[in-house]
Amino acid sequence: MPHSTLTPVFVGLRTGLHLLVAAMLGLVVVRLLVTDAPGTPAGLVLCVAFAVVYGLGAWIRRVPSTARSLAAAGWIAALTAIWIALVAGVPDAAYLVFPLFFLYLHVLPRAWGPIAVLAATVVAVVALGLHGGFTVGGVVGPFVGAAVALLIGLGYRALAREAAEREAMLAELVATRDRLAATEREQGRLAERARLAREIHDTVAQGLSSIQMLLHAAERADGERPGIEHVRLARATAAEGLADTRRFIREWAPPSLEDGLGAALRRLGGAGPAVAGLEVEVDAPDAVDLPMPVQSALLRIAQGAVANVVQHARATRAGIRLDVDGDRATLGITDDGVGFDPGPALADRTGSDSFGLRAIAERTAELGGDLRVDSAPGHGTTLTVTIDGSRA
Repeated sequence: MPHSTLTPVFVGLRTGLHLLVAAMLGLVVVRLLVTDAPGTPAGLVLCVAFAVVYGLGAWIRRVPSTARSLAAAGWIAALTAIWIALVAGVPDAAYLVFPLFFLYLHVLPRAWGPIAVLAATVVAVVALGLHGGFTVGGVVGPFVGAAVALLIGLGYRALAREAAEREAMLAELVATRDRLAATEREQGRLAERARLAREIHDTVAQGLSSIQMLLHAAERADGERPGIEHVRLARATAAEGLADTRRFIREWAPPSLEDGLGAALRRLGGAGPAVAGLEVEVDAPDAVDLPMPVQSALLRIAQGAVANVVQHARATRAGIRLDVDGDRATLGITDDGVGFDPGPALADRTGSDSFGLRAIAERTAELGGDLRVDSAPGHGTTLTVTIDGSRA
């Protein structure tokens, strides 16, 4: 049983049961030795057998769960058979029925436990009556003991059920705490990425932009002087570095989601015509009821996909479509570009050209989603991401 605040109660009950069995069995042994009747040796053997079989009950927990119920039933049946043989020769052994009551209620299934208690009570009453005659105490005593055992057994089961419910509630609380901690870590990571994006924009990007402007001014001032080709090469290199830096900034610092994912996607598409003459059509609902980490991931995926289209596809038209059905979201990005073979791009772990696509695949996998890339050289590209928000 899992550890809980009620564990000491169950340990105490089990310890009390073991002590009761030992006391009753000890009483039977003492009576056998004192009376020294002809059946004493057989009675002592049965007492030892009862003690050994009772001790074997501790091994039932090690039996595989599929066979544990059958093993427990066989164990209690063997214990009962030994008790019946013992009570047939030693009337005092009838008192062993009281610990057996608790064993029946604990080991046997819900319906069979009370039935076994009633049957054992009848056996004890008959045994006492045959040995010493039927009396009111000999009849009423075992039935009163059976009633008390039933009440205690019901209380034990109620405590066990409450303990199981408490353990389930505790497990749910722990799982909720872990999810909350994961969400807080994710929010911290997003905040750090946004901070880095701002720092890069204010330092590296601004510096590269200034270098590009100065080199361009130097090129225009004297386009025929010696070494001008080095100036042009330096300006082109600075322009490429600035473009890469701005791409990093776009991926690390997505547009705000305060007015919804649909509006953010439309803003992303609106920047398309200004970059390489790309026209982006966006089809997305205004209101999207998805967890914020899912919305943020979808926006980043769309950002990365559009950046790939701008840099590699040489496309003139692209489309962004978002479909939401309950907790399930499907994001599709299409273009009429040159296309490519997606297999090597997804498998390559070092090539810089495939970094954007692999980043999309990693983000999708983090949320347990599915990524499908349909493309071929000369036939454009369709990228489809499906995420179940209830499992993210």
